[in-house]
Amino acid sequence: MLGRRGAILLSYGTVWSLIGYAQLVTPQPQQPGLQLALDLLPLRAWGWLWMAAGLIAIGSAFAPQGLDWPGFLALPLIVLPWWLSYLTAWLQGTFPRGWVAAAVWAGIAVPVLVVAGWREPPRVKRLSASDGR
Repeated sequence: MLGRRGAILLSYGTVWSLIGYAQLVTPQPQQPGLQLALDLLPLRAWGWLWMAAGLIAIGSAFAPQGLDWPGFLALPLIVLPWWLSYLTAWLQGTFPRGWVAAAVWAGIAVPVLVVAGWREPPRVKRLSASDGR
């Protein structure tokens, strides 16, 4: 059964997959803050990586705690190059709003790191009528 950790992995994994899919089918024509990332890989490759991270997280959502770590690793790991690219573009003065994008990506990724450290709460056993209570 999907717990709280799994719910986070499933929801973030879905969003990450959609971000990747969007980069493949309808990429934005201008990506001023992503130049550093685009110097490493073309946008199409980044789209596939975002989708892969999302699918890893979705698959990990159904794993028991302790075996769900690949999803908690993949989600923030794919954000890191984009965060760094936006931050660098802002610091270099090539994208004045880069600090906003970097802050947004950090703000989106941090909850994943927080949840990764949480333990899944124990499940409460429901009593049935046959238990005599």
